[in-house]
Amino acid sequence: MGERARPGAPAGRGACVFESSAKSRRQAALLLGGLLLAGAAGRAPAAPPAAPADSLVRPVPAQASLRLPRAAAPAAGPVFFYHGRPYGSEALINPVQLVLNGGYGITQLDNRSNDPFNVDYRLGWRNVRRNLAHPIRAIEEEGWGSFLKKEILPFSTNTQDARYWPNYTQHLIGGGMSYRVQVEWFRHHGIACPRLWAAGTIAAYHLVNEVVENDDYAGWTTDPVADLYLFDPLSMLLFSSDGVCRFFSEKLHLQDWSYQPAWDPRRETLENNGQNFSMKLGLPGSERWSLFYHFGTHGEGGLSRTWPGGDCFSFAGGFKAKELVDLAQGQRTVDLAVTAGLFWDRRGSLLASLQYAGTKDYRLRLNVYPGVFRLGPVSPGIFLALDDRSRMLVGVNLNLLPLVPVGLAAGSD
Repeated sequence: MGERARPGAPAGRGACVFESSAKSRRQAALLLGGLLLAGAAGRAPAAPPAAPADSLVRPVPAQASLRLPRAAAPAAGPVFFYHGRPYGSEALINPVQLVLNGGYGITQLDNRSNDPFNVDYRLGWRNVRRNLAHPIRAIEEEGWGSFLKKEILPFSTNTQDARYWPNYTQHLIGGGMSYRVQVEWFRHHGIACPRLWAAGTIAAYHLVNEVVENDDYAGWTTDPVADLYLFDPLSMLLFSSDGVCRFFSEKLHLQDWSYQPAWDPRRETLENNGQNFSMKLGLPGSERWSLFYHFGTHGEGGLSRTWPGGDCFSFAGGFKAKELVDLAQGQRTVDLAVTAGLFWDRRGSLLASLQYAGTKDYRLRLNVYPGVFRLGPVSPGIFLALDDRSRMLVGVNLNLLPLVPVGLAAGSD
């Protein structure tokens, strides 16, 4: 388990440099350095502790050496998605984690390199900018009918035509929820102008996502046009409504269950990253059982059972994106692989998950989040993974240092 090659690139460490130049590595270093600096600026002193009944083992809160402008008085506003819980997946929420999990989400696929230094940021940005500057030309190159059918209208059940699916699930619903989470995160930490900072965070996340997805492709594509000009702005507008947030929070119990990203310094790879969401819809006549849906670059459906005290166990099965497949100029689809998972959360904050996927990497993945057990004075998050050759990858996230918003990972050869 380790670095993955780009499509068409030979395997092996000697070839996985992919002819990357010193310039491309400097570009990646500048981008990642900017994210780390933003993380230092964004991390604020811990908010007042939650009630004792809402805690497990309390992780040691991080302290920041840099600060964003703070509000003169605590900003008031309803809370739907971010409650400041010091355990589980919610304890890891911050702006930099969002950019790493969401912006580099495509690197989860088997045929995309998970070395951020191998992304051609210069060409990726140039091509995304070109298509955004000439959206009509990009659409005309594909054809208006094809664009509407594949990117906009949610009717086709053909996986080659259903490019609208991630637009609605990840960009519209997931992106909108992420925006509102960031608003509540900045507000919770007393940062002035929380909506402005949240909008900037979301813009950075989506832009990094489009550049990384584009990588070294040069040509017309409607993907950034649909995402950045339609679904991403609409998601922020949609989740600016308290009524919409109340529906997704209280009726569908939408939560962010993203992974715990970690850096493998030996291989120079980003591991265990990815943005995930969960929803639960109560079954009629039952106070304990719910329909369950877990999604990101995947989708699994199943059932959840909630116990008194807030602990909930869920199980689900479905499919995930395995590899990108090029169809035509600027058009891609994905091969799918079978997935299944078991999940344990408390009051919506994910404590642990065990997932199987029929993929080359991360065939089996266990994530245990902060708050489940104590290691000395801290309560770390850990993950273990096995690939299709039973090679192990292990990672730990102490969630302590504002300048290091990711954990450390190491794997066997």
